[in-house]
Amino acid sequence: MNLIAIVEGLLKSSGYATMTWQQLVMLVLSFILMYLAIVKQFEPLLLLPISFGIFMSNLPHSGTFEYFYQLDHWYDAGILGVMYMGVKSSFFPCMMFLAVGAMTDFGPLIANPISLLLGAAAQLGIYCAFIFANATGLFTPQQAAAIGIIGGADGPTAIYVANNLAPELVAPIAVAAYSYMALIPLIQPPIMNLLTTDKERRVKMKQLRKVSKAEKIIFPILVACLVSLLLPDVAPLLCMLMLGNLFRECGVVERLSDVAQNALCNICTIFLGLSVGATARGELFLRPQTLAIVVMGLAAFSFSTFGGVVFGKVLYAVTGGKINPLIGSAGVSAVPMAARVSQTVGSKTDRTNFLLMHAMGPNVAGVIGSAVAAGFFLTFFAH
Repeated sequence: MNLIAIVEGLLKSSGYATMTWQQLVMLVLSFILMYLAIVKQFEPLLLLPISFGIFMSNLPHSGTFEYFYQLDHWYDAGILGVMYMGVKSSFFPCMMFLAVGAMTDFGPLIANPISLLLGAAAQLGIYCAFIFANATGLFTPQQAAAIGIIGGADGPTAIYVANNLAPELVAPIAVAAYSYMALIPLIQPPIMNLLTTDKERRVKMKQLRKVSKAEKIIFPILVACLVSLLLPDVAPLLCMLMLGNLFRECGVVERLSDVAQNALCNICTIFLGLSVGATARGELFLRPQTLAIVVMGLAAFSFSTFGGVVFGKVLYAVTGGKINPLIGSAGVSAVPMAARVSQTVGSKTDRTNFLLMHAMGPNVAGVIGSAVAAGFFLTFFAH
């Protein structure tokens, strides 16, 4: 037995010898994202599984991720490939919305209906990105619509729309949407500080009225009914959101509510994060079209933040200074991350200013707003 020949054969067949530059770039990117998740704590629950999914799928010959439709047997897709079926079928996005609904308190929105306007204004990025992507001529209207949804900062909705309108773009759209959601604490504050004055950031809003239990039970049923009848294509996603909220508010299924808020949410976060990250394979991700999607996604997200804050300034002027414009930035759909950022930016100006519950109104309104935008796109482009 030639020991040297064995070692040479081992080295030639190892990942070190066969690694491409694309895989190396993606591995470095995964390490950067892990650093942001662990050290800087930028939404680690999302960013850590996403970054580790990127890491695993870019290891040469690891066999952890293969697209199942390219194989003879689905079970040969690898552990991440099997997880990805839940993304491709929209099962995980719908289950994630069930969990989000169970964790969401629509009380601030019900108590302050003007939050709906802020949530609507913060969807500006969706339409700006759609118009721009469509105008470039690089994408079909269906693809442009799927790219635009990134601006809503709503990962499950972005995946759901991409699956129905542009399945070939699910990977870059999912990675962009979830990455920007995780990086909200890094992206939003500079825009918020740039657009607002010190006086506006110091505005203290009055305490919200108490919302009755009956209102909280009727609200999810009413929204699910009205929106699903108007936009049937988005019914699976929206109904799961409202069912989860009904679990929370009805008071008779505490066990189901607890499972949805904790076990189901944690499981879906792990599966979604890993499988979304796994789609960012170097040879597919580092292409001009994919990079354009990532750039347009960032622009869409920035425009959504811009729209929410600017409309918040309009309400500040109209109400005589009773609305703090910072809560408009929470109109993007990332619950409760965006609301926490509004609180953080406001408290840096005035430590005694508590905006979190006021920001939750536009925040949950943004979830409904992005779902409605998705429904419009699906209605116009999916048929």
